[in-house]
Amino acid sequence: MTPFTKLTAVAAPLDMANIDTDKIIPARFLRRLRGPGYDKLAFHDIRYDANGNDRPDFVLNQAPYRNARILVAGANFGCGSSREAAVYVLYDYGIRVVIAPSFGDIHYGNELQNGMLPVTLADEICQKLRRQLHEQPGAQIAVDLESQTVTGPDGAAYRFDIDPNHKERLLKGLDDIDLVMQNINENEAFEKRHHRELPWLA
Repeated sequence: MTPFTKLTAVAAPLDMANIDTDKIIPARFLRRLRGPGYDKLAFHDIRYDANGNDRPDFVLNQAPYRNARILVAGANFGCGSSREAAVYVLYDYGIRVVIAPSFGDIHYGNELQNGMLPVTLADEICQKLRRQLHEQPGAQIAVDLESQTVTGPDGAAYRFDIDPNHKERLLKGLDDIDLVMQNINENEAFEKRHHRELPWLA
């Protein structure tokens, strides 16, 4: 997993609450294998019309925001079903940070597990950031995981909370397998001792 430390990038305002995982990637695409073009599925049904053409009113179809790597959304981002594909499709599009007042619990964990950073800030702060992004299309937001701060287009900084274990894993780029491999010798020694001392368990 690629480590996450700092990111300063174009941010896009998503003026919607309760963006569920079916909006992020519709269920009919879940059988599709991840690969080239997977990013095209992100927000598919609100990003394209019935003929597959861009909807001009959708923020990521607007030129200043097309290369956004940060989203600032409304409350309850990633609610709904627990599809991990909703993280894959955001990641493949290029999104590394989602800032919102709250997240669906499972989606929040899936973002962390796959190298994305979900940032929870107060609703009034998210509204302020989205307003600034609308007023300055293409403006950047800076996110620093080490200091746990988000700096808006106007230079104001906001601190966010994150579990220390999740923070360390993101900073070092460690997924579950990496964590096991870090202690593989100790794990193997425990297994050998365990079977030696309690052979009847085997």
